[in-house]
Amino acid sequence: MEISLPILILLSYFFGSIPFAYILPKLFGFGDIRNIGSGNIGTTNVLRTGNKTLTLIVLLFDVLKGFFPLIIIQIFFTKNFSELILLLIGSTAILGHIFPIWLKFKGGKGVATYIGYLLAVNYFLGILFILSWLIIAVLKRYSSLASIVALILLPIISLLFSYEKHIFYLFSIISLLLIFKHYLNIIRLINNTETKIKF
Repeated sequence: MEISLPILILLSYFFGSIPFAYILPKLFGFGDIRNIGSGNIGTTNVLRTGNKTLTLIVLLFDVLKGFFPLIIIQIFFTKNFSELILLLIGSTAILGHIFPIWLKFKGGKGVATYIGYLLAVNYFLGILFILSWLIIAVLKRYSSLASIVALILLPIISLLFSYEKHIFYLFSIISLLLIFKHYLNIIRLINNTETKIKF
């Protein structure tokens, strides 16, 4: 299959930029999610609607946004590009979620989409990320803290899978970007004003 690199990047970005956390709450009758809770276009904020079914649906779709582009690229274009290039192309779906063109580049924090991406890279790597998140979330009841800790651990965990250094650097850059997107949460955590998860 012959598709140029720029087109693959754009397709991955546009797929990742579909704002399910914006579209689905409107369809469910909750209006603009940006007027609820933190105003963030993400799964955690959808949970603040009080509708757990809607939250699970949004979570699933956001995970799939990161999963499908990389899986499809790996299936059809493995012979065309190196592993690093494939992972870089797939990572643009995460950028699409964080900076969606449809919402003036103001999207979510990208954690759910990153989980889908990691599951496509190596399902065990994705599972370890999820377990790291769950442990901190259950112990501390802060979604943001759980995400930050899992993001810090992920590049280190990737070394245990014997990935080459440039892959480790890619994971580190993605983690740093997603941690930066949590800067307001970090401030609230420091000030002890961050909202806890209600399971």
